[in-house]
Amino acid sequence: MLLALRDVRKSFTTEEGPVDVLKGISLDLDAGQHLALTGESGSGKSTLLHLIGGLDGPDSGEIKVAGADIAHMDDPQLAALRRGKIGLVFQQFNLIPSLTVAQNLAFHARLAGRLDPDWNAHLTERLGLAECLHRYPEQLSGGQQQRVAIGRTLAVRPDLILADEPTGNLDEDTGDAVIDLMLQLVADVRAGFILVTHSTRLAGLLDRRLHLTHGRLQ
Repeated sequence: MLLALRDVRKSFTTEEGPVDVLKGISLDLDAGQHLALTGESGSGKSTLLHLIGGLDGPDSGEIKVAGADIAHMDDPQLAALRRGKIGLVFQQFNLIPSLTVAQNLAFHARLAGRLDPDWNAHLTERLGLAECLHRYPEQLSGGQQQRVAIGRTLAVRPDLILADEPTGNLDEDTGDAVIDLMLQLVADVRAGFILVTHSTRLAGLLDRRLHLTHGRLQ
């Protein structure tokens, strides 16, 4: 079992009082399995993904990645986990503007001590970035920037990849091409994959789909 959540709960404090966002979430994901997570805006999809990625902590419950309970890890342990085992792709590309495409692609892998020049070259070719390696992010289209962000994540060969609306800033055709390519590359590294999306069409491309509503999964 790659990922196991048991009775995960999360609330936030507002001016009107506490708001329960996640009300006892449990799910399992095997290595190599792909899961689409859908739900209305404000349903807690991004909150759940942030908890799985160790970007925030649950109020209660258990989150295990490859057998390690991340709910009780400290910040250095969580940072190490994200460098090596968990890859994150967001709607915002989060590229480093002062680095070239080649440097952005290698950035996380270098930090994790996992830079593989042959694998990086394969990713560059598959992502259609060979002609862009010496450019900077501001010189790229939105689709190109998202492909760099995907390549940077996959360069580490993580066990689990979390993608939060990765096509939200792209037009439909470009977004479809990015998701199709992402699924192929995720399969190449045999990673578990969770995609947060509003699109039922994109969700239908994955192995499983769960819908989050009123803080619970359906």
